[in-house]
Amino acid sequence: MRRIARLAGVGPGDHVVEVGAGLGALTLALVETGAAVTTIEADRHLLPVLQEVLADRPVRLIPEDVRAVDWDDVLAGADEWALVANLPYNLATPIVLDVLADVPRVQRLLVMVQREVGERLAAAAGSRTYGIPSVLVALRARAEVVGRVSPEVFLPKPRVESALVRIERLDRPATDADPELLIELVRQAFGNRRKMLRRSLEGRVTEAQFAAAGVASDDRPEQLDVAAWGRLVEAVAP
Repeated sequence: MRRIARLAGVGPGDHVVEVGAGLGALTLALVETGAAVTTIEADRHLLPVLQEVLADRPVRLIPEDVRAVDWDDVLAGADEWALVANLPYNLATPIVLDVLADVPRVQRLLVMVQREVGERLAAAAGSRTYGIPSVLVALRARAEVVGRVSPEVFLPKPRVESALVRIERLDRPATDADPELLIELVRQAFGNRRKMLRRSLEGRVTEAQFAAAGVASDDRPEQLDVAAWGRLVEAVAP
C-alpha cells in the first residue's frame, strides 16, 4: 500500500480521491503522505469496519457507488486532484475512461488493475494489446505500467496478476477532432479488428477520405495511433 501511495506521487498540499477504500489499508497509506484524502466506498458491509479504522483520521468518507457520485460535490474545495484506487477488474476500464472524459479536475491517476487491463490502458499503437481503451486513454492522457503486483499479496489469492498504471492527463486532447465521432469510428473499426480499415469502416470512410487523412485503407485498426485516428475523423467530419 505504501508503494502505491509513493508511486502516486502525492504529499502535503495534494488532494487525493480514493475509489474503493475496502478496509482502509491504502487509505491509511495515503494519509501517511500528508495529502488531504477523500475516499469512496459503496459496500455497506465494510462501512462499519472502515469507519472504525478511519476514526480520528483526517479522511472524508463518502459511502456511495463511484458510478453514481456527483463529482462536483466530491471534488469541491480544490481545482486539481489525484485519483488512487485498487479498481474491481470488471469496472476498471469504464471508471478510468469516464474520469478522463468527464472529470477534468482529476489530473492524474494511479490505479491497480488486472495486468491485462493495465497493459491495454497503456498500450501503444502496433502492440498486441492495443485496442479501444488504449486509443481513448491516449486521447486525453499519457499512461504507463509502473509496476506489477503478485497474487501472493492478496487474501484470498486471485488467479490473476495485477498491474499498477500511472495516468497523467494531457494539457489538451491529443487531437482537436470531434471526440464523439472518433469514439464511433474506433469502436466500429475495432469491432472488426482483423479486417482492413476499408472493410471495417465500409460505408463510413471513402478511399478519398483515407487518402486525405494520410491513412492506408489496408491498415488494420491497431496500426493507427490517436493522431492518425484524429486525422481520419477530420477527413470524415461534415
